[in-house]
Amino acid sequence: MKTIPETIVIVGGVAGGASAAARARRHSENAHIILLERGPDVSFANCGLPYHIGGEIADRSELLLQTPESLRALLNLDVRTLTEAVAIDRAAKTVTVRSAAGGEAAIAYDKLILAPGASPLRPPLPGIDSARVMTLRNMQDMDRIQLAAANASRVTIVGAGFIGLEMAEQLHALGKRVSVVELQPQVLPQLDAEMVRPMEKLMREKGVELVLGDGIEGFEESGAEVHAKLKSGRVLAGGLVILSIGVRPESGLAKEAGLALGPRGHIVVDAYQRTSDPDIYAVGDVCETEDAVFGKRAAIPLGGPANRQGRTAADHMFLGDKALPYPGGIGTAIVRVFELAAGITGWSERRLKSEGVAFQTVTVNGGSHAGYFPGSETVTLKLMWSPDDGRVLGAEACGKDGVDKRLDIIATAITGRLTIDDLSHLELSYAPPFGSAKDVVNVAGFAACNMRDGFLVPVPDLQSAGAQVIDVRPAATAAKQPVPGAKNIPLGELRGRLDEIDRSQPVFTICQMGKTSYFAARILANHGFDARSILGGAHHQL
Repeated sequence: MKTIPETIVIVGGVAGGASAAARARRHSENAHIILLERGPDVSFANCGLPYHIGGEIADRSELLLQTPESLRALLNLDVRTLTEAVAIDRAAKTVTVRSAAGGEAAIAYDKLILAPGASPLRPPLPGIDSARVMTLRNMQDMDRIQLAAANASRVTIVGAGFIGLEMAEQLHALGKRVSVVELQPQVLPQLDAEMVRPMEKLMREKGVELVLGDGIEGFEESGAEVHAKLKSGRVLAGGLVILSIGVRPESGLAKEAGLALGPRGHIVVDAYQRTSDPDIYAVGDVCETEDAVFGKRAAIPLGGPANRQGRTAADHMFLGDKALPYPGGIGTAIVRVFELAAGITGWSERRLKSEGVAFQTVTVNGGSHAGYFPGSETVTLKLMWSPDDGRVLGAEACGKDGVDKRLDIIATAITGRLTIDDLSHLELSYAPPFGSAKDVVNVAGFAACNMRDGFLVPVPDLQSAGAQVIDVRPAATAAKQPVPGAKNIPLGELRGRLDEIDRSQPVFTICQMGKTSYFAARILANHGFDARSILGGAHHQL
């Protein structure tokens, strides 16, 4: 018979810890639930911090989801802020805590949940300790950045991941001159390079300087400015530097307690979030769980997984193995930068290649809703799947509207282990203001099935095409945005102008969005040509 815990100690609030506490209280009114938080805020919307800095979320208090007082009132929690856990005695089942006022005490537990999160990386570079070089993790960091930004005309952001781009957008909205430095040759390194080109172009058009493929050597204060010295020799001057180059799990407490850690320092947990000590659980950014696509170990520092992991840990404490296990993560993430959104779910092409996994990919374009209804915007969707069984492995999307909807559909497909055939037949909501009769998700499924069945022989980009490229767009469109080296034969004229095409070499067709070039390739193939369609069309390639 399972022993019901009488005292549960939770180290860390915010997403994982607070969710675990709330779920545990639903199971028991009698359990003594102690929530320790070394900072002053026990539950806040950390994903909303950049948007308060930029003024989009005007009221700071909106970010405080719960206060110690509200948690005590709603859930009868013993909330202790400004209290840090400094040691775990696993044999005695106690946690030593130190309060901000000084003094230490030992707290006994039946079950312990570790949810300390992860801290922003601050590599040991010259000048890294300057007060003008900041990171964003909590409300106090937000306040400091907001104050510093008010007195800075130029800002340097190091790191072009999701948070770095959010900060770039918000600081630009404040009228700051923003430079973004990224070691990789693209923004959003989590995505494949071609999927973020529209975002890079838009950022430059807005006046954001992108310094790609360059790294930081160090920092140096000069009067009211801090100079960021790059590996290339360039120096970027500004009143503020924001580091956004990744996070490190705060697993020191677990390490000192002898709990098993993964290769990058994350706490290793099982499907119920148990650590190597069955009475200690870990949730959120500090732990590594199973990757739901291939079953590998993965750490996904996102709020959604942290919340669900907290729920799983609390359920297991009271239900044992009757609780639903955590199924693993797939890394679904999205960012908005000015008018564009871009995101990913599952595995990217780059990651699949690096792991040596067999896959196929296709990129398609479609409307956010019916093209004849006002306001339709183009959504570019890249799909990855297994050539063995057609199972969906990942997707990336970019566009002005509807990106989140398509990523969520594919995330559900990955979780349900659906195939490209399933995508083709998904019955999605359709009315002209909301979608299309053939949604871009369906179109991606169609294209993938056409590749599998030999109807579509794709070419990933113009650079991979041979010398004979046929642009099948209308003449006026082709003249306005010419494809270098291509011959323009509009689709409606193609059958009557076959003698203008060299049958002795492959033909590469291109259109605006990718669909018409597929039609053209099929026409040419049925007339005996070796015809291949360039994926994504001129919209994606040029």
